[in-house]
Amino acid sequence: MQIVIGTNNSNKSKEIITILESNFSNLFEFLTLSDFPQKIEVEETANSFAENAELKARGIYNQLHIPVITDDSGLEVDILNGQPGIYSARYAGENKNDSDNRKKLIKELSRFGCDSFPAQFQCVICYFDGKNLIKGYGICRGKIILEERGKNGFGYDPLFIPDGYDKTFAELEPETKNRISHRSKALLDFVYNFNNFLNREN
Repeated sequence: MQIVIGTNNSNKSKEIITILESNFSNLFEFLTLSDFPQKIEVEETANSFAENAELKARGIYNQLHIPVITDDSGLEVDILNGQPGIYSARYAGENKNDSDNRKKLIKELSRFGCDSFPAQFQCVICYFDGKNLIKGYGICRGKIILEERGKNGFGYDPLFIPDGYDKTFAELEPETKNRISHRSKALLDFVYNFNNFLNREN
């Protein structure tokens, strides 16, 4: 059975496939949007991670008619009342990149006169096959610092230190990050729910 990982972010799709393959072995063939000739995009117009993940899953399925797994995730900084939140990927504006988003976040936080700020990453995974809708939820608490550290990861990873660690996501080995991250927790929750669904179907 083929399942499409519904993201145009190659770093995200790699993380998702790595974790799913470790749980499902050779049960599924995982594709990415780059495997298809047409450009596939779904506008994120919802007001929450869960709603956006579902919106993307339904939208991509309607274009490809292949079961889809999507995620919507982002950074929520306590002192900014949860910003950048669902706008994490476009915090600095449309057509801006990860570096621009980090620079804006550092600028916004610098005015508070602290070295670090409590924050969390949140992720929602959504599966849709035209009929069944299955989700998984994950949160990773930590803090944002104002100096980029590390070369691994992507997005806000160079600024985020998860609770219990003294390294940023970008300094941690990918295996460690994939064990503790918000996306890992959401995927494990999804795997549990998806296995229950598969058992009911059989």
